[in-house]
Amino acid sequence: MLLGVKAIVETHYNILSVKEDASYEEIRTSYRSAILNSHPDKLQKTSEKSDPDQESRERFLKVQRAWEVLSNLRSRAVYDSELRDLRQDAVAADDVSLEDMMVGDSGDALELFYQCRCGDYFSVDSLELGKMGYVLLREGNKISLQTPDASPASVVLPCGSCSLKVRLLINSDIFISIDDSLA
Repeated sequence: MLLGVKAIVETHYNILSVKEDASYEEIRTSYRSAILNSHPDKLQKTSEKSDPDQESRERFLKVQRAWEVLSNLRSRAVYDSELRDLRQDAVAADDVSLEDMMVGDSGDALELFYQCRCGDYFSVDSLELGKMGYVLLREGNKISLQTPDASPASVVLPCGSCSLKVRLLINSDIFISIDDSLA
């Protein structure tokens, strides 16, 4: 599943908790850890239940599928291409840039907001962006968003209430000032 109703993006990279530019060894190490932590036999031994629940089994299968795709150079290249195409072709009401976003600081993470025409917000926080391989940096009262390979990218954000989406265009050369009252 690449796009969910309320999820921003769940990719094979997210499932294995690696960046999109991760090496084979990084992917293999993360896979081994993830498969051990989600294996039904291990969960059955650590759980009082006699059968791991459906969510645990689905997690195990997602980890296995992610490894099957990302461990093979050819299938990974095809997957990366499809992922790039999906990000470019996602239907969005508007394209917005970092400068269009409002910034909030919850203490644990920075959150980016953009108001929807329905009155609710499109939002993403630095933790979610980190899972996708993007880094939201704060330097004093300025923030920037960096991509793994320093090339322009985009992230599709769903509205919190309606079915509209916006595409946040990411350019690592952009810095925006934030109001200290939001910090």
